[in-house]
Amino acid sequence: MSEIPKNLVLIVVDSLRQDHVSFYNRGRPTFSNVTPCRTPNIDKFATKSIVFTNAYPSGLPTIPVRTEILTGQFTLPYRPWAPLLPYPKDITVADILRDNGFVCGLISDTYHLFKPGMNFHRSFHEFRWIRGQEYDAYVSSPTRRRVEDYVNENYDEVWRGLVSKYLANTDDFKSVEDYFAMRVVEEAIDWLKRNRVYDRVFLWVDMFDPHEPWDPPPEFDTYTDPDYKGPRLILPMGGIARNWASEEEIRFIRGLYAGEVSFVDYCLGLLFESLEELGYMEDSVIVLTSDHGHPLADHGKFLKGPDRLYNELLKIPFMVYYPGCKHKVVDALIQFPDVLPTVLELLGLGNEAKCMQGRSFLKVLTGEKGELRDSAIMGYHASEDRCIRTKRWSFIHRPEGQIDELYDLENDPKETKNLIDEKSDIAVELASKYGKYFFREAPTLVKGVQGKYEISFRD
Repeated sequence: MSEIPKNLVLIVVDSLRQDHVSFYNRGRPTFSNVTPCRTPNIDKFATKSIVFTNAYPSGLPTIPVRTEILTGQFTLPYRPWAPLLPYPKDITVADILRDNGFVCGLISDTYHLFKPGMNFHRSFHEFRWIRGQEYDAYVSSPTRRRVEDYVNENYDEVWRGLVSKYLANTDDFKSVEDYFAMRVVEEAIDWLKRNRVYDRVFLWVDMFDPHEPWDPPPEFDTYTDPDYKGPRLILPMGGIARNWASEEEIRFIRGLYAGEVSFVDYCLGLLFESLEELGYMEDSVIVLTSDHGHPLADHGKFLKGPDRLYNELLKIPFMVYYPGCKHKVVDALIQFPDVLPTVLELLGLGNEAKCMQGRSFLKVLTGEKGELRDSAIMGYHASEDRCIRTKRWSFIHRPEGQIDELYDLENDPKETKNLIDEKSDIAVELASKYGKYFFREAPTLVKGVQGKYEISFRD
């Protein structure tokens, strides 16, 4: 780097699968009967950035992931979905940058961040909450629309109530400008314009879309079958999808998700344009990521869950831009706690990261090093399931009584063939990479079909 960047723009979108970003999927369909999702604006940003193919969360889902990004600390295995702790128990990027003279802004419709006591707005000079996402307690009056048009006969009262809540929150939407992703971007652009007068700024843009419910504006709902006559299933239920949805309905839901991603891409394009026009591309670090992906019944189920530790949940887009960076695609393994130490080093504040568990991957960005980690671990705090990955292999530890899983990610990216018996030595090696502390009930055996294999934990 010739000069130290002055500003930081952190863009987090929720539930964006890596294989729905066309820079990554290269036009290949994720599902045989759904048109590949197109994301021209993210793709354009990617060509200016350093793009990672193996960036992973550790603790899942929404809040633990953001805690890792903001603090540089691992939330797995000890940290559940929980508020930020009072300073200095949790020291965040906003705490650090504010103390170093940055003006800090947060623009978000991720309502979990703003629930009472969560504290994610701490140390921001300005924070804006776009209300009404998902089940935000925004509108108490009943929806003016027919819930029956958005559910099928298998939805019970609980799921019907969730759909009804979202519909009530969005009854007054009339144009693209009313939708959440657009409102987040418009507020972010306004903040960037007004605060350009300062020497150093930090903006965190946290967009809840493309999180479900998947309800893209009509202009972007172009991936669903125009001949489909069933209900508009904007909110898939949990459990085995084929127990409550037909093949046609599953295809329709997948199309809605692609449309939502397409809309998010359009909105991000406006943000990228403004970053260019306002000169932020000349003096800023810009990070674009998602917290996790989203299962679309790839392995039988929609929605996130501790038993769904496959590529569709774990693989996310991750891109870093800074002035003068040389575009490349790297396959180095990184995890979200590594983001803050890297960003601080880019900003000339690397000494602020000395106590963080994450490791800076700046030398990966500059090409001085090719690797950072030899493995990554992922899971939900409250669950026994854990996924341990290298670039090639994915080992999934399952609770007692369930068979563990091992997949060759290079030759089987859809994770269709469990090699736990054929490659038991690899499973044992992966299971041994992390000590007992990382598991709720530490495994002492790799559980295959043909036999049981001892694990030797390492320090």
